Amino acid sequence: MSLFAPIFTPRTAFALLLTAAIAILGTAYVSEHWGELRPCVLCLWQRYPYAAVIGLAGVGFGLTRVPGIDPRTLAAIAWAIAGAMLIDAGIAGFHVGVEQHWWEGTASCVGASTNAGSAAELARQLMATPVTRCDEVAFELFGISMAGYNMIAALSMTGFAAIFAARAGLGISKMTTR
Repeated sequence: MSLFAPIFTPRTAFALLLTAAIAILGTAYVSEHWGELRPCVLCLWQRYPYAAVIGLAGVGFGLTRVPGIDPRTLAAIAWAIAGAMLIDAGIAGFHVGVEQHWWEGTASCVGASTNAGSAAELARQLMATPVTRCDEVAFELFGISMAGYNMIAALSMTGFAAIFAARAGLGISKMTTR
C-alpha cells in the first residue's frame, strides 16, 4: 500500500482536520479559563490559524456532499489548511525559541507600552496591567511546553493536510462520501 493509497475519503479527512482544530483550540481555552493559565501574546497568535482551519475544514466537509465537486476545489481547501497550519507551526517554533531564550520575543511579549504622563501614572498603569511574559513557560509536560506541543500538532496537521491535498489534486482520493 503506497502513501497515496485511498485511505480516507475527503469527507473523513476534513472531519479529522476539523475535529483536531476544535480539540486543540478548545484545549487552549479550557487551559486559560479553567486551568487559569494566562496566555501571552504569542499564545494568542497561535490560536488564529486554528480558527481559520475550523472554517476551511467546515467548508470542505460540507462541499464533499456536493455532487460532482471538482477534486481540485477540495485540494485547494486542503492546501489552504496546510498553509495555515504551517504558519501556526512557525509561530509556535518562534515561541519555543523565546521560551528557551534562544532569541528575544516581540516587544508585546513583555507587556503593553504605556503613555503615562508622570511616574505615579506609570506606576498605576503597570500595577493594573497583568503581564504574561512569552519567555516564561506556564506549563510543561515531559519537558515540552504547550508551545512545543502546539508546534508538533501543527506540523502533524500540516503533513496530513498536504498529503490529502496532493491526493485530492491528483484525483487519487476516493471521491465518495462514505
